[in-house]
Amino acid sequence: MKSELFAELIESAHEALAHSKGKQELRTTVLPGAPKVMGADDVRALRERVNASQSVFAHFLNVSTKLVQAWEANRRRPEGAALRLLEIASENPGVVFRGTSAQGKRRSGDSVTPSRKREIRPVSAARKAAVKRVSVSERVSVSS
Repeated sequence: MKSELFAELIESAHEALAHSKGKQELRTTVLPGAPKVMGADDVRALRERVNASQSVFAHFLNVSTKLVQAWEANRRRPEGAALRLLEIASENPGVVFRGTSAQGKRRSGDSVTPSRKREIRPVSAARKAAVKRVSVSERVSVSS
């Protein structure tokens, strides 16, 4: 064993001994427990509580609509990060579902559908020419 590693090992042993005697505090981290399992009724109840469609609900959770449908049909169960996010959402819906009725009362014209930004790209000259040719040819064939 290299002398550096041995020295580190001895130092760690001294720290452990000092901790056991109450002379030194070690850093500890308390991890949260595993989230409770959510069934189909729990997922559906949460979605209805936030007044969202399956599609909007899926968008806010960053999962597919098919997955939300599978959860609600009891074909699959939420797991991993999705289960943790659902747990957080059930405790505080406004954190996850901003803009839905869970955030507060909506006005009658407000929509819970998430907005999608469209990229506007310039039209190429070739595309403009192709559109122009189609337009001219349609007019010619209609008038003949």
